[in-house]
Amino acid sequence: MDDAEGLIAQEIAREQDYADRLYARLDELITQVERNLEEIQASQHASTHQNRSERDSFMALYEDRLALLRSVARSVVFGRLDMDDAARHYIGRIGLFTADRDQLLVDWRAPAAAAFYQATSIDRRNVRLRRHLISRGRAVVGLEDDVLDQSVLAADDHDVVLQGEGALLAAVSGQRTGRMGDIVATIQSEQDRIIRSENRGVLVVQGGPGTGKTAVALHRAAYLLYTHRRRLEHTGVLIMAPTPGFLRYIERVLPSLGESGVVMLTPGELVPGIETFLHDTDEVARVKGDIAMADLIARAVKQRQIIPDADIRLRIDGTPITLTRNALRSARREARATHKPHNAARAVFVRAAMDRLVEAYERALASQGHTVVPEDRPDLLSDLRHDPEVKRQLNLAWLPYTPQGFLRILLSRPDRLRAAAPHSLADQVQRLARPKDSPWTVEDIPVLDEVAELLGEDDAPAEARAREAASRREADVDYARKVIENVDTSGIIRAEDLADQVGHIRDGRTLAERASTERSWTYGHVVVDEAQEHSPMSWRALMRRAPTKSFTVVGDVAQTSSAGGTSSWTEALSPYIQDRLQVEHLTVNYRTPSRIMERAVAMAQAHNLPVTPVSSVREGDRDPLIQHTEEFAMARLAADAVVAVRTESIGRLAVIAATERVADVLAELRTRTDLPPVGAGSAGVDDEVAVMTAQDAKGLEFDGVILIEPAELVEAHGAGDLYVAMTRATTHLGVIHSRELPAGIDPA
Repeated sequence: MDDAEGLIAQEIAREQDYADRLYARLDELITQVERNLEEIQASQHASTHQNRSERDSFMALYEDRLALLRSVARSVVFGRLDMDDAARHYIGRIGLFTADRDQLLVDWRAPAAAAFYQATSIDRRNVRLRRHLISRGRAVVGLEDDVLDQSVLAADDHDVVLQGEGALLAAVSGQRTGRMGDIVATIQSEQDRIIRSENRGVLVVQGGPGTGKTAVALHRAAYLLYTHRRRLEHTGVLIMAPTPGFLRYIERVLPSLGESGVVMLTPGELVPGIETFLHDTDEVARVKGDIAMADLIARAVKQRQIIPDADIRLRIDGTPITLTRNALRSARREARATHKPHNAARAVFVRAAMDRLVEAYERALASQGHTVVPEDRPDLLSDLRHDPEVKRQLNLAWLPYTPQGFLRILLSRPDRLRAAAPHSLADQVQRLARPKDSPWTVEDIPVLDEVAELLGEDDAPAEARAREAASRREADVDYARKVIENVDTSGIIRAEDLADQVGHIRDGRTLAERASTERSWTYGHVVVDEAQEHSPMSWRALMRRAPTKSFTVVGDVAQTSSAGGTSSWTEALSPYIQDRLQVEHLTVNYRTPSRIMERAVAMAQAHNLPVTPVSSVREGDRDPLIQHTEEFAMARLAADAVVAVRTESIGRLAVIAATERVADVLAELRTRTDLPPVGAGSAGVDDEVAVMTAQDAKGLEFDGVILIEPAELVEAHGAGDLYVAMTRATTHLGVIHSRELPAGIDPA
């Protein structure tokens, strides 16, 4: 062993000693929380409902803490900072302290850890040396030092390791696992600046393929939950992602960063009670996504507030009275003046109409010789309210609706669609007509949300519940302080946390469960991934979810494939937030080797896509493999290509094709006995080989990609889909075609 190898081994041993100390403390905490949990579970002080609520609350808090500690139990530390003042800070996924509250490990989100990501030789931030600890499980297997103060090299108190595999390159070069991993050990300066941004409005992260947009968004969510916990823990963070497979792909990241309780949804799940992954045709999607649909829905709702063509003759207990058109028109005017939603304003309309009708009733009774005094009015109103014909006529004039019922009827009535259509949609609205029992589509959801907003509900009960909840919360916190004094002395549990948990136990649902059942739930922060796919109507619905307009929006307008999608962040978002829009750019591609990326960019530029310039950190050692075949042999050659690539142990593979071709390719692959089980769609992220469309592949990454008939992808949804498909690979890209290749793919 030479001197350099000896130094490395010696330093690894030193870091291993410290890592062992950290893991010993971590194990100690796990044991302590397990013991607390066992004691609470075995507690005999649960004879009353209040006792049981306290016990269940403590159990839930301990279980959450235990899940956090276990999630980092094999990878808790990854870095070290040596400072000018001789202080040394170790950086990890969570913060750790001794029993005496001496800090052993700094949480990566804490201000003290920022220098680990932001310090440079030009702006050292008082950092002399930054060390990356490369680990496998609990074992430190490598080190890499960044010397920011050159005097360190001559100091006797520093042993510097100038060799290493490179933490970043090791992370981006490894085979895919089917799940996104956290990047806390390798966050780069431009990424860290975005993650820690204090922007309180809409922060847009624009970046080309492989620049880590999703990872940055998730780490920003974890950072905000850490730094603004009191603001966000009651409202939560919503993460909107394109497909169920994508949600599975990212689901492990936040727990590994020390966060849970985040609500994750796809666009087809935004309205509670509906889950759809079906899409409309591009022509229909374009109309439904147009912001003019908001005017159409508003007109359609108002047109259901009907004044009859003639006065209405009624008979109440033998007395004839008339409900005049003028009385109904006046009642409607009064109801609309409240600016309440349709269903809530209906109560005002009915009350106003009844006031006018009872006056007519009183006049009719008087004309018949009856004596009518003011004290009689409650009884007369009761007679009117219980009369079936009065109820029927008022319902015909102003019927209450459910959002689903209203939209199903509207879309099944071309005449109503034409009557409600604004001028800009007049010649397109007929495309929306469909049978009443048609299944919901993803493009329906923002329209349905608009209907729900305009119909509304009676808000008086909700306001009463909110007042009651605030009063109960204050009482819970006071009581929790007293309980903690008697039950928990570890310092792990805070009174506010226990009070929150008591409320959750009383409610019986987690934050995610409560949010998923309440359309009007508002979040403290919203993360929108693959944001370029959202239409103007979709943005309108998303903005309702965060009244503070606190958003992290990540995407790439060059990858837009949705017919109603976004081509300009300013155009899409400025109507809601004016000057509170901040756009940041990611410029480094960590996923796609330059040999592949150059072909993808050439294709995109040939099709005039607004490509964001990026530079790849790796060149790669493979050019794209382009193979021509006859149409009839396409599926068979695709299967042969998959088998050939798998013999090289490249890793996980995706076969990407246009929608109409997926079934044939999937069937061919599943007949091959030399392949493992083959997955389908975005859910195939769990399989070693999967067949999917370019839209299924959005946001995902694979070791290898076999792209089938690229011309079909361009014809289906445009060059954006082809750009997406070409940039999913980290190692190998194969292209199989029978038709002429789209411009830019083949340099020949």
